[in-house]
Amino acid sequence: MEDVRPTYDRIKRQLGEAEGYLMLNMPGKALEILEGRSDWATMQFEASLLAGEALRVLGRHRDALRPLEVAASLRPGDVGVAIALGWCYKRTHRLAQAIDALSRALRHNPEEALLHYNLSCYWSLAGNAAKSLDALAAALDLDPDLRARIATEADFDSLRGNPDFERLTVGPAPLA
Repeated sequence: MEDVRPTYDRIKRQLGEAEGYLMLNMPGKALEILEGRSDWATMQFEASLLAGEALRVLGRHRDALRPLEVAASLRPGDVGVAIALGWCYKRTHRLAQAIDALSRALRHNPEEALLHYNLSCYWSLAGNAAKSLDALAAALDLDPDLRARIATEADFDSLRGNPDFERLTVGPAPLA
C-alpha cells in the first residue's frame, strides 16, 4: 500500500504557503498556489477557505462565493467562513443570502458576538429595524466593546435617530 503521508505533508505545506501569502497581503500569489492544484484531498475545507479569502481580498466577491460556499458546506458553523460569505453576499447585492449565512452559523455559535453584530448590519440594510436591533442588542450583551464600531458603521445609517437604536448605542449608565 502506498504511503499517503508525503502527499499529505506536501498539501499541508502548499496550503501553508498560500496562507502565508494571504497574510502578507499577496492574495494573487496565494491564488497561484491554490489554482495550481485541482484536488486538495483531505484539505478541501482549508483550500476552499483560503481561495475564497484571496478572491475576497482582491475584490472579486462574486468569484469568492463558490469556494466559500464549499467551505461552508464542509463546516457550516465556522465563524470565519460565515463572516466572509456574508461580506461577499452583501457586496453582490444578495442580502437574503448574507442573512442566511450568518443565521446558520449562529445556530452553531450563539455566543459569537461578531455574528450577531454583522447580522444586525445586514438586517438594517434589509430595512428590518426590529430584527437589526435584536441582533445588535445580543451582540452588545456578548461584547460591549463592539459599541465603539457603531458610530462609523454606515450599515446603521437607516437606524440613526431611532430611539431604541440610540438607547443601545449609548450603553449602560455608569454606576454611581
